[in-house]
Amino acid sequence: MAEKAHVDEALESEAQETPQAEPLIKDVPDDGIKRRWYALHAHSGQEGNVKKMLLVGAEQGHQQHLVTNVLVPMEEVAEVRSGQKKISKRKFFPGYVLVQLPEHPEKHPELWHMIRQIPGVTGFIGSRTAPVPLDDSEVREIVEEIRGERERPKPKVKFEQGERVKIIDGPFANFLGSIDEVNMERGTVKVLVEIFERLTSVEVEFWQVEQI
Repeated sequence: MAEKAHVDEALESEAQETPQAEPLIKDVPDDGIKRRWYALHAHSGQEGNVKKMLLVGAEQGHQQHLVTNVLVPMEEVAEVRSGQKKISKRKFFPGYVLVQLPEHPEKHPELWHMIRQIPGVTGFIGSRTAPVPLDDSEVREIVEEIRGERERPKPKVKFEQGERVKIIDGPFANFLGSIDEVNMERGTVKVLVEIFERLTSVEVEFWQVEQI
């Protein structure tokens, strides 16, 4: 009996020392605030930093209750390198960070200012002054896919071949052109722009162009 007691104590001690993994999505506070999911444009490769700085900024500004959840959807992919199979993680939607905020976040001045001042953030999906929320069903499908509960959802990209766009960032900012190719996996489009009276194909990321 004494030996069993020692085993039970060891198991209980180990359980207490093992940190619990944080849930993918935290519960929404019961505070009467209606919350929606929004997509933030972010520089490609900076999505993780944007997520971290959103959470830090919310904590420093005592706005944790307003920035409920921040998500950079990732998937595991198998690659063969030097004859060996390796598992790596890849972003579902390069250049985007999903964040759960109060509906109409633009009506919360301190929150709005904090988000837009984060390095790497270029704006929300929607207009410059009123972000458009995502459908709850879209986010639910993404979360279910991350958990392995369903097939990967297809991102809703509005860009189409032949569409006229304006490049808003990078060395070709303010150039107008037509989309020649859309690459969903890389999150990029090739735009035909006129340089020195010749059509040239320029590859830019989704967040670097806007419809005209």
